[in-house]
Amino acid sequence: MNLTLKVWRQPNRQAQGKIVDYQVKDISPDMSFLEMLDVLNEDLLRAGQDPVAFDHDCREGICGSCDLFINGRSHGPEKGTTTCQLHMRKFSDGDTITIEPWRAASFPVNKDLSVDRSAFDRIIQAGGYVSVNTGGAPDGNEIPIPKEIADRAFEAATCISCGACVAACKNASAMLFVSAKVSQLALLPQGQPERKSRVENMIAQMDKEGFGACSNIGSCAAECPVGISLENIAILNREFLSAKATSNNLA
Repeated sequence: MNLTLKVWRQPNRQAQGKIVDYQVKDISPDMSFLEMLDVLNEDLLRAGQDPVAFDHDCREGICGSCDLFINGRSHGPEKGTTTCQLHMRKFSDGDTITIEPWRAASFPVNKDLSVDRSAFDRIIQAGGYVSVNTGGAPDGNEIPIPKEIADRAFEAATCISCGACVAACKNASAMLFVSAKVSQLALLPQGQPERKSRVENMIAQMDKEGFGACSNIGSCAAECPVGISLENIAILNREFLSAKATSNNLA
């Protein structure tokens, strides 16, 4: 296939960015989207130009690093698929493809299509974990957990922290991400000791990072590549209200 690419180019955070047009030729429909970008970068390097910077790591749909806004959609046109698992067979010869970074004030652009998502890391650091004493690891089956609860916690835990929910939301809200992390631990007995402080601290950090409020439109869940449910946002709201009603934290 021969394609026209409209790619966001921005040399650094302070510089003004712009869309630049490129032509790529002889693209195999069996290539992944990132492999197509590799071909573009090889062409740019041969021409003595600066290659397009973009985030990637595992290229297996696991790590959540590949954060691209493709033709106005997080991760592109295929539902339930990360950018690295999107194949060029989803496009046709002669297509024009617009490629942009995540658009959110909390995700500043590092360069071109690469964004800084460390805001998510700081939210996790605020409470998205279970504190344990040092020593030997406890047996995995030491605490019996009903299968239904274990399944729901596992579904929440599949969040790969890619940020597609933020990019898809008109308010740039991180509620789906935070709700998945809170729900995962709130459902399990291991997460009970820090249950109240966890949700308070994570939401406080989310607000501090500048993410928008949730308006329940559902764009986040529609674009999530791993299918995190909006039900988790309801769990988050319940956890937060319960924590605030009984909290010793006056902040």
